[in-house]
Amino acid sequence: MVLEYPSPCEDLYAFTESYGGSISEGLARVVMQQATQAAYMCCRNGVLHRDIKLENLLINKETHKVKLIDFGCGDLLKKLPYDTFAGTLEYCPPEFEETGEYNGKPATVWSLGILLFVLVCEDFPNPQELHMINENNFSKAGLSDECCQLISCCLQQKPELRIQLKEILLHEWFKDTNLEN
Repeated sequence: MVLEYPSPCEDLYAFTESYGGSISEGLARVVMQQATQAAYMCCRNGVLHRDIKLENLLINKETHKVKLIDFGCGDLLKKLPYDTFAGTLEYCPPEFEETGEYNGKPATVWSLGILLFVLVCEDFPNPQELHMINENNFSKAGLSDECCQLISCCLQQKPELRIQLKEILLHEWFKDTNLEN
């Protein structure tokens, strides 16, 4: 199998580093819309990526078109819980740490929430931030209420309380066209 690495693309980690570690909320919205759509289409076609993270998303530096790459941790999507974690630990859903099991779509929502948090906040959420997120009491200077609310919808500790993967793109944050790219 040959995987493309088109020019002028770089992985999202390198891209955000060139912006000082985080990107604007408007640009994050462009990236997240595409990353979410890619994750949704994978699941819709019976594929679970299991390692959505900055390093597994390529971005064209000129057009900001995003591609999901590296399906090395991927699996067929199943209805039964997974009992082994494949992927990057920082993106591991809390239910796996608690019970040793997770379901594919809610875990994908968790990883997309972590991705959004890292894109706009420059680092992974700490325990205090995760507590505030879980209480739907998260805010961060410079971020819109809609962005903080989407983060909270994705990063609920209990998977049954997370937004559904198919509903993420319907969130108000994606409808805000006033954000700068």
